[in-house]
Amino acid sequence: MLSVAEREGATPYDIPDAELGHHGDECSFDAIVRKYKLEEKDPALARLALIVRGADTQQRDLTPESRGLVAIAQGFSEAYADDHEQLAAELPVYDALYAWCRLQANSGG
Repeated sequence: MLSVAEREGATPYDIPDAELGHHGDECSFDAIVRKYKLEEKDPALARLALIVRGADTQQRDLTPESRGLVAIAQGFSEAYADDHEQLAAELPVYDALYAWCRLQANSGG
């Protein structure tokens, strides 16, 4: 798969051995946040990364929100057969979760 990304000039993501993939206890979202130092620019992304890590790894209890995100993601997967339709439908959920993380970061919560 890495060879396909190289041939196409793409950035490999969420595949084995990719820089932007799972490493140890962390998921690909962690890799993106770390590589681009996004948590330094936006503390809400650090909180969101913990939630996503819990949902995208076996650490389901990492945050109280992680198990809920698993349920939501699996529900979207069952509700939509088309990946593009699924993504369009679930993006507002992630936008809302990020907004909540921003609110928590700004309130010290």
